[in-house]
Amino acid sequence: MRFDRLRLRNFKPYADTDLRLSDGVTVIHGLNGSGKSSLLEACFFALYGSKALDGTLEDVVTNGAEECEVELWFTHDGRSYHVRRELKRYGEQIQTTTCTLESDDETVHRDGATDVRSFVADLLRMDAEAFVNCAYVRQGEVNKLINATPTERQDMIDDLLQLGTLEEYRERAGDARLGVEDVRSTTRGALESVEEQVAEKEDRDLHGRLNSLESTLADVDEKIENYEQQREKAASTREQAREVLDEYEERREELSELESDIEDLEATIREDEAERERLGDRVADLRDRVEDAEATLTERLSAVDVDDADPETLDARREELDDREDELREKLRETRSRVNALTNQSTNLAEKAEEAAERADEKRARATELDEEAEAAAETLAEREESLAELETEREQLRAKFDNVPVSVGGASAHRESIRDDLEAVRAEIRETSNEVSAARSSVEEAERLLEEGKCPECGQPVDGSPHVDGLDDERERVAELEAELDDLTERETELEEALDRAEELVEAENRLGQIADTHELIEDGIAEKEAEIEQAGERAAELREDADDLESQAEEKREVSERKAEEAEEARADVESLETDLEAVETARDRIDAVEAAREEVADAESEIERLTEKRADIADRNDERREFLATKRDRRDDLRDAFDDERVASARERLENAEEYIEKVDDALSDLRERRDDLTSRIGAVENELDELEALRERRDELAERVAELDALHEETEELETMYGDLRAELRRSNVESLERMLNETFELVYGNDAYSHIELDGEYELTVYQKDGEPLDPEQLSGGERALFNLSLRCAIYRLLAEGIEGAAPTPPLILDEPTVFLDSGHVSRLADLIDEMRGFGVRQILIVSHDDELVGAADELVRVEKNPTSNRSTVERMADPSLSAVELPTGEAEHADD
Repeated sequence: MRFDRLRLRNFKPYADTDLRLSDGVTVIHGLNGSGKSSLLEACFFALYGSKALDGTLEDVVTNGAEECEVELWFTHDGRSYHVRRELKRYGEQIQTTTCTLESDDETVHRDGATDVRSFVADLLRMDAEAFVNCAYVRQGEVNKLINATPTERQDMIDDLLQLGTLEEYRERAGDARLGVEDVRSTTRGALESVEEQVAEKEDRDLHGRLNSLESTLADVDEKIENYEQQREKAASTREQAREVLDEYEERREELSELESDIEDLEATIREDEAERERLGDRVADLRDRVEDAEATLTERLSAVDVDDADPETLDARREELDDREDELREKLRETRSRVNALTNQSTNLAEKAEEAAERADEKRARATELDEEAEAAAETLAEREESLAELETEREQLRAKFDNVPVSVGGASAHRESIRDDLEAVRAEIRETSNEVSAARSSVEEAERLLEEGKCPECGQPVDGSPHVDGLDDERERVAELEAELDDLTERETELEEALDRAEELVEAENRLGQIADTHELIEDGIAEKEAEIEQAGERAAELREDADDLESQAEEKREVSERKAEEAEEARADVESLETDLEAVETARDRIDAVEAAREEVADAESEIERLTEKRADIADRNDERREFLATKRDRRDDLRDAFDDERVASARERLENAEEYIEKVDDALSDLRERRDDLTSRIGAVENELDELEALRERRDELAERVAELDALHEETEELETMYGDLRAELRRSNVESLERMLNETFELVYGNDAYSHIELDGEYELTVYQKDGEPLDPEQLSGGERALFNLSLRCAIYRLLAEGIEGAAPTPPLILDEPTVFLDSGHVSRLADLIDEMRGFGVRQILIVSHDDELVGAADELVRVEKNPTSNRSTVERMADPSLSAVELPTGEAEHADD
């Protein structure tokens, strides 16, 4: 992303300002309180509106103004955008009246402060808070990250790297899972309740009950009449037979119970004996298994470096292997990091060397161009000197025209006007005299005509002695005088016309002398300019060639260091391969230990099972002996009961009792009941039919609930997998980002502190930062001095910015890197390192860097300089964009500074 243009109207100290911004490093320079930071705040406000303000909208509008307008043109991901915000005062309040954002191809249009802010946040993948944490280091907030708690720092960086969204998604998935669990539990409870109701109704055999009720109703109707007729006879027979059968039933019941007990005992004995035999086979199999497992254990013990298979011995060996693995993995991680660092350093140095060589070629080419420009300027200078000599000659010739005239240079115009006035007066006299001559001639001609006729044509009288005839001579003399006067005037007119032509030539000469004076001054200025241009071109060419020599020297040094770093990286790669081989050996040893432990556990389990099964067989044998003794006693009692039965008497009594009970049941028990049941059966049948309908409805409800539970089970599994996936993805991305951020931070740190007492920085998974001295002693960043801490934080902010700019998958192009008064806590030495850091960020491809500072060293390192000044009378600020940051505004020639007045 790049800011292209900013236009302000009544924004803070700016009345009317239009500023264009370019790629590279732009330093906004000016005195304290002149309004430098307000330019950056205006850009921030244009993007995020009120969310970018520490105060209220009242603070934005210029004091005394009723409205305010901010416009920002910016380019993002190859597309141009224009955002405009307008504020107006309504009474005591300031409100946003216009807020729009449009793209260059008109495919994007947003209207409204909330809509625009949301679009910008989505476009840049960062809200206002993330913007200041990533790209905008505001004044006084340079130590913001280092002063934050680990949790705050973790949240800041995670949000910048788009990991906070993953945590939000994981929490949403977890909430969804809990919600599904609640709904599933409720649905399962409802399903279990319905299933219990269905089982209860199915156990009641409703169809059988219905058939039974219908059959009973028919029997009742048929038997009521028969039972009434035979009741008395059946009652007598029943009493007689009952006495016989009661005795028989008592003995028969006892016999039945004995036979049942005998059968149960015999079956139990047989089952237990079969179980004992099966257990014996199982014990034999287990003994064979123990022999095989012991052989396997002996074989596996021979392949491991332990004396026995004792658990403590195996655990001790495993701990040794774990410690060895941890040690190897730590060395492997450090070695891989060193390989990456060395490789990156080698690549960067090689690229810088190539860049320096290219810049040296460019400077030499520019020096050659300057030489050619100087030659061309020299030719132009010679031409202008020749033109100047020609003008001098012409000027002398023109001045000579005034030598023999009654006027000097400067009075030609007045002289010409005087002649013109005289000429006009003469011409007026000529016109007047010509009229008089014409009148006089007409009078003479008329008198001569009358005289020739001899009489007056009016009265017919002779004309001799007429006054007309007597005055003819006088008239002729008058005509002659007037004609002579007219000739004199005509001659005078000719003289004046010739004098006017000469005066015109003098005026032209005078005008030409003025032109020559102006041209002479311009040519002299041009000669001075070309002489200065030739001198400057020569000096600049010499400087460029000197710079080119320095750059070639730097390129050679960087190539040598790059080659040395590449060799060190190859050596480190060999160490990585060796460590990976050692790790494989540790894994193989651990697998063998696990195999020994598995064999030992198999032997122990088998022996324990043999002991348990042997005890169980002995218990079964003891119980069967007791059962056999009890079985013999029951068999003897059964035989005695069989001998005591009289089958014929019992059969006869049973027959009589059956007949009698049939009639008694119909008469005594059933007759009165059947009369009531007959009336009742119809309603009971209806009740059973209703229950059958309810059973069918419950079955349909059970099927629906079962399907719903299955759907909820699948949904629960999906939400659980989604929650796990977001958590794992966030952890993996954080690990990857921490590694990249630690690498980039150390590269920046090495640039800033490569020759000092500090070695490197460690960044753990929770974004805890530790600085290590050359002697390996760890330091908390808070232990650094104020200047070191500030520079350390700028290094961290630049590393985060690089991570966003260079390579998070799916990351959008980053905004400009903005530093507002970064040198507040820095001494002169640290300012030089900050300048190196800024140059390093340019080398990493940061397209646009905006810095507010009054430090001369940063001003000198800028590609462009924006100078801010405040008028102490009006308290309004103006900006001036400098074409060459090395020059102040007063030193620039006309046309080389863009100026915006209030």
